[in-house]
Amino acid sequence: MLASSSEQTGSDSTPLVSIIILNWNGAACLPRCILAVQSQTYPNYEAIIIDNASSDHSADDLESAWGTEQGKNPRWRLVRLEQNLGFAAANNLGARLAQGRWLALLNNDAFPEPDWLASLIQAARTRPEYAFFSSRLVQARRPELLDGAGDVYHTSGLAWPRMRGQPLESAPQQPDEVFSPCAAAALYDREAFLRVGGFDETYVSHHEDVDLGFRLRLDDLRCLYVPDAIVAHLGSASYGIESDHTVYQVQRNLIWTYLKNMPGGLLWKYLPAHLAANLFHLVYYSLRGQAGAVWRAKWDAVQDLPAVLRKRRTVQSQRKVSAAQMARAFEHGLLSPYLLGRRGAALKKRLHLR
Repeated sequence: MLASSSEQTGSDSTPLVSIIILNWNGAACLPRCILAVQSQTYPNYEAIIIDNASSDHSADDLESAWGTEQGKNPRWRLVRLEQNLGFAAANNLGARLAQGRWLALLNNDAFPEPDWLASLIQAARTRPEYAFFSSRLVQARRPELLDGAGDVYHTSGLAWPRMRGQPLESAPQQPDEVFSPCAAAALYDREAFLRVGGFDETYVSHHEDVDLGFRLRLDDLRCLYVPDAIVAHLGSASYGIESDHTVYQVQRNLIWTYLKNMPGGLLWKYLPAHLAANLFHLVYYSLRGQAGAVWRAKWDAVQDLPAVLRKRRTVQSQRKVSAAQMARAFEHGLLSPYLLGRRGAALKKRLHLR
């Protein structure tokens, strides 16, 4: 329990961290997430559960069952929304309500190990040149496999979790720089998060963490992968892996991210790769029987270009780094985005690649 305002503020070595747990119909996983947070060894945190108008009663009785009742345990707060605001807007609300020096975002299907928060804060304290931090995500259903070690951004505008699906022992054992974190379990400097505008709420969900990471990098901030910050992640517990909803959101939002954030000449330099990636996915998802979702995503992305270009003018006017600096943060391999997952394995075999 947070006993005093001085404890809430904390010191340089134990700053207050605001853990934002976003919940939508998470009855199957939210209790485990809350237990994992309550088991954290780092002492100085507040936890804010944002319930996005769940219909499965997953937020019912949290006050009594999990100690979130006002006045009983002020370390925990429950905010129940009357409508589903989406991932981006709900997390932004949590960030505005937060009192901490740091924001730790945690999905309801992400289950951190006890030293997760302590490891992230230790990295923040000892590596002040970094302003946001990535966890090591492990697949909850197959804990011998990685779910991601930070996110990669490709010159085509595609992004993916680094090393997803690879054996756990292959994960980097030392902290290293990555483009951005997966927001399922990430730590952000709250002031920086708010300064760049938080998540773009028009995204609703998916790719919004990559977009935020891009804007933080344009603000001359960097992201560190912290291997000791380990989190088991179910992944896509709300929407499903590559459901029509997910395909639509990702395929629309990746266009917006590229057009809004890619600096000056790089936008034109990498545009052929961006167009090729979009064409590839139009064909790929159409052949998978998801033509409606992917074509609608691309059409809606184009329809909203005037608004996206207005945002671009704002983002680029506030950019603090050069195009050359940003280019060094990207993945440049021509085939890199297409050598991932099952389709990548088939392509590698066809091309006789390891």
